[in-house]
Amino acid sequence: MKNLRRVLLAASGLALAALAVAPSLAQDDGLIIVEGNFGGDPQFLNPILASDTASTRITNFLYPGFLNANVETAVISPYDPPFASGGLVQDWTVDETGTVYTFNLRDGLVWSDGTPITSADIMYTWGAIQAGSQGIVDTQLSYVIDPSGESGILDVTAPDEHTVVVTMASPECTSLSNAGVLVPVPSHVLPSDYAELNDAEFNLNPTVTGGVFNFSALTPGEQVALVANPNYADAPEGGVGPAGFIYRVVPDQTVLFEQFIAGETNIIDGPAVARRAELRELGDAGERQVYPFPGNAWDYFAMNFADPTNPQNGLDADGNLIDQGTHPVVGDHAVREAISRAMDVDAIAAAALFGEGSRMTSFVIPSSWAYASDLPVIAFDLDAANALLDEAGWTDDDGDGVREYHGSNTDVTPEGTPIAFTLYTNEGNGRRTQIGTLIQDQLSDAGIQVDFQTIDFNTLLDIMDSQTFDTFILGWRNGWPDDPDATQLFTAQADVVGGGSNNTSYYSADFEALNLQAKSVPAAPLKIARFCTRKCRLSSRQTCPTSPCSLRTACMRLVRKSVASVPIRRTCIGTSTPGLRRPRNLH
Repeated sequence: MKNLRRVLLAASGLALAALAVAPSLAQDDGLIIVEGNFGGDPQFLNPILASDTASTRITNFLYPGFLNANVETAVISPYDPPFASGGLVQDWTVDETGTVYTFNLRDGLVWSDGTPITSADIMYTWGAIQAGSQGIVDTQLSYVIDPSGESGILDVTAPDEHTVVVTMASPECTSLSNAGVLVPVPSHVLPSDYAELNDAEFNLNPTVTGGVFNFSALTPGEQVALVANPNYADAPEGGVGPAGFIYRVVPDQTVLFEQFIAGETNIIDGPAVARRAELRELGDAGERQVYPFPGNAWDYFAMNFADPTNPQNGLDADGNLIDQGTHPVVGDHAVREAISRAMDVDAIAAAALFGEGSRMTSFVIPSSWAYASDLPVIAFDLDAANALLDEAGWTDDDGDGVREYHGSNTDVTPEGTPIAFTLYTNEGNGRRTQIGTLIQDQLSDAGIQVDFQTIDFNTLLDIMDSQTFDTFILGWRNGWPDDPDATQLFTAQADVVGGGSNNTSYYSADFEALNLQAKSVPAAPLKIARFCTRKCRLSSRQTCPTSPCSLRTACMRLVRKSVASVPIRRTCIGTSTPGLRRPRNLH
């Protein structure tokens, strides 16, 4: 297995970071890696609950993965060091139906307190995921459970301490990716009652871990400190190279950059776009090591479809749709479409991105095999935006520059309601602050009043998870290996108050059907068939149901037509991934 220097630098590239920078000085085994973090304190150091970048940056170092991903082929693989390691699974078999996976676990792995890592630690995570689907645990991992039983994981069992059996609803290309969420946790120190997990002391003080590093201390508002794990089984050459890792809280991207230049930190991952030319000059001069890669993350403008005063899950316990009400302003499709027309995304990119990004056509990043490059972007057209609003009954009758509602659907939007809403983003992120300011100015030209606010990142995540917002600007970072499946982002099963990723409450029956079909339909163009067969060749017998690009594109078209969100750009953020982490993460 690679030492931590390779984990920190090389794996950042494998995770498709767009720009990572480190000092040009030689690194030795006694080095402590110090990285700045302007996102605030991690919310959770428990991988079951972690979903934001600050949290997952640390949990990826503290816990082993379930599955291994081959760093050369980007394929989920059996344990095969040095290219496929870091996970608990040794290998697996699949039954004739392609739905029952029997995973054989590696023997001899231990937690930091010497307790063996066994199937019980996987079963604890599975129980938390089930509790999450019932609203008991605030985890975003419950999207792998489909209440209808048509897709995803049906059940997980452990016949013995070295075997885990995962039963899928149907043979799908996403089966192994879904199984990847079963990250082991030290079940012997976690509460047996899942109702206590959200508030467990362990979440910010993980006394028992088992990854590349062990936890040392979290000093709120200052830093998280980790120390090398002397018993990390996959470290070559006798142990982990760096002696430790410090994740230091800084107030904003400017301070993050200045501390790196001053030598107070020794790695910067995804530096501010306005300063990247300066870093490249330092790289050319040999003063820093610069690693550019295609970005795997994007910023987006999200709108809440549902009533923010009465948040509801998308589905009940039996898989039936729940009436979630409608947002009185952005719940109107005409308003969302008008917003997308009134936003000049190209102008936003030119002003805020300094050439360090590319516009996306929908929610799949351009570096993905499934990217729909032929899907045209939504063109800026202020006249079209005004016409849409006029036709839908949003007019400025009193001449104050802000439209009011004078349409027929007054049960949802009372007569005279101004077309106004609050837009949040996280403070300290200069790029998003500029994007939000530009959106505010552009929408005012269409008579739309935007109250733009920058707030603490963790506070914003709480508002987002509670589904009590109007709109916000945040970002998504893809999991690795790449999987364009949108179940986590846009399906009703992922719409769970407090923990689900579909916090805008987007729902489309057509999308649900297409998304399900895209994971399992057997017919595809040869190029895509070869890719999917390669990606899934180890998941069931010799072949795998493939996902035609046409179905993925249809999913992207539906989400864009409904204006579930407006992708602003593909941004430039990287992550270190010692073990497979399937879900997309907020940043």
